[in-house]
Amino acid sequence: MAAVLLTATPTLAQAEDYTVGLLLPYSGVYAALGEEIDSGFTLALEQRAGEIPEAEITIVREDTEVKPPIALSKTRKLVLQDEVDVLVGVVSSGVLGAMRDFVHQSGTPLIVANAGNDDATGKRGSPYITRLSFSNSQVSRPMGPWMAEQGIESVFTLAPDYAAGHQMINAFTEAFEDAGGKVVGQDFTPFQNTKDFGPYLTTARASGADAIFAFYAGGEAISFVKQYESFGLAEDVPLHGTGFLTSSLYVESQGSAAEGVITSLHYAPAIATAENQAFVEAFSAAHGRLPSEYAVQGYDAGQALVEAIKSGATDRASLATALSEVQFTSPRGPVAIDPATNNIVQNIYIYKTVAGDAGMTQKILGVVEAVRDPAQSAQAVQ
Repeated sequence: MAAVLLTATPTLAQAEDYTVGLLLPYSGVYAALGEEIDSGFTLALEQRAGEIPEAEITIVREDTEVKPPIALSKTRKLVLQDEVDVLVGVVSSGVLGAMRDFVHQSGTPLIVANAGNDDATGKRGSPYITRLSFSNSQVSRPMGPWMAEQGIESVFTLAPDYAAGHQMINAFTEAFEDAGGKVVGQDFTPFQNTKDFGPYLTTARASGADAIFAFYAGGEAISFVKQYESFGLAEDVPLHGTGFLTSSLYVESQGSAAEGVITSLHYAPAIATAENQAFVEAFSAAHGRLPSEYAVQGYDAGQALVEAIKSGATDRASLATALSEVQFTSPRGPVAIDPATNNIVQNIYIYKTVAGDAGMTQKILGVVEAVRDPAQSAQAVQ
């Protein structure tokens, strides 16, 4: 796409074509997450198309397969062959890490709609990478002091053995111990290869911990929560973690096993605001189910793109700049991009999964407002 000069009224959308590379897992363990982000993204573009009537947006979809080498190859194809103006998506932190250098060196703006890899908006930050989802530390850190305040003195941690798992657990551990708690043990399970969590749950129970803090997502979360219930740990070692454990995307599959689990996350369908109610109604009408955090991340990625186009951005460089400056009210609450990190600033909700009249829902227990990552962590590598 050729760059054009901005007019004297940059708040008006330009008559311009934009090509978006939607890079998501459409197969593999995170396929459902990719489809959910895609659904949220396209809903936002459909709802807000009237605000950019002269802009035509073409979407080119590629499957990362949750495999870093394949994702990097697809990224190169989208940028060099399809000549996309902006990349959107990325679920896996490992995939994001593999893409980072090429995205930065090619000067292609990337809207991260899931992958929470701390480094992407931290020590390996880039002006071309803007995150509209969360960082791994951002969603797990608030649970440390909250659990300590509830009188929980000791915890056993569990997570899959890959970048996101380690970052989630490390952030929680530091915050929990700073608040006076003690992590008495931890295990990292083989990523995508653990079917039987029994040995790990047995170790957690034997540790004498007051509670378990865990991070799992997708199919692993379903299996883990169900096996936790089957081992009868709820009475002795209550389960806490990040909200990906009991995402609304699959909480009905977990059923009663999810009841009582307490988690922290940036979104829950039960958030009581007009913006969220409208979003829940629109998404439910289109898909016959409640939206998950993945859907709202895709939705807000779409909203951010519309905001950038409305500002007058017409090429990769101006899109990257505009994306780093967006702020709006999301279904999850007020959101903005921190100029020190290019990571989203947002509320983190602590909630319990409970049984409702129409199935499993969330009871909000607390809100930590405007959570951001430490600015000193942003040290861009050129």
